[in-house]
Amino acid sequence: MNTSYGLVNVWAQGDGVTRSVLLILLTMSLASWIVILLRLLDLRRLAAQSKGTEAFWHAKDLGLGLKALGQESDSPFLALALEGVKAAAHLQPGTGNSQPELHQSFDFSDWVTRSLRNSVDDSTARMQSGLAILASAGSTAPFVGLFGTVWGIYHALMSIGMAGQATIDKVAGPIGEALIMTALGLAVAIPAVLGYNALVRANKNVIAKLNRFAHDLHAFFVTGARVGPGSTGASGG
Repeated sequence: MNTSYGLVNVWAQGDGVTRSVLLILLTMSLASWIVILLRLLDLRRLAAQSKGTEAFWHAKDLGLGLKALGQESDSPFLALALEGVKAAAHLQPGTGNSQPELHQSFDFSDWVTRSLRNSVDDSTARMQSGLAILASAGSTAPFVGLFGTVWGIYHALMSIGMAGQATIDKVAGPIGEALIMTALGLAVAIPAVLGYNALVRANKNVIAKLNRFAHDLHAFFVTGARVGPGSTGASGG
């Protein structure tokens, strides 16, 4: 009986459309779980990197502060600080520019703000990579599974009609196997939707930390001190 019913029998007895639907659902499921796992690892890494921001403000000078943010080239917090340093240095006099450039018409505060905002936007875009896959899987997988169910029921009814028998044992097996496709669609969609919502929430927390760090960096480069508590630790550099 185990070989006559179930998912294995759906694959063995199914036609090209049925097998294509199963492969699509399998691909969606694998892609969703890969994105969820990779993004969770990234969030764990970002949480560790964010702890370096307080060490940055307690450093004796800017160079030591940058080292406190870590050496990972993919750290958005380090990238933000380096972008601020570059923006501040770019408008300093005596940088070797023989003629004024267009960017020098910017107010110093506006130029630093623009540079920091660009860095935050770039980091935000990287953190959101892969979320489109989860959103697509969560919204389309149920309908893909439903299509497989309708197709399977249609073929089951055609087979029953040609056999001329409609007893419960002849109907329950094929119809039940067709309904498996709907269950598979939901099994793919539910983790994708839950993963998407969880990752969006976690990304918002990281982006909030980036924005706070960018605000403090802006104050530091413009006024020489960090805004709020702990501003005395921001001197130097």
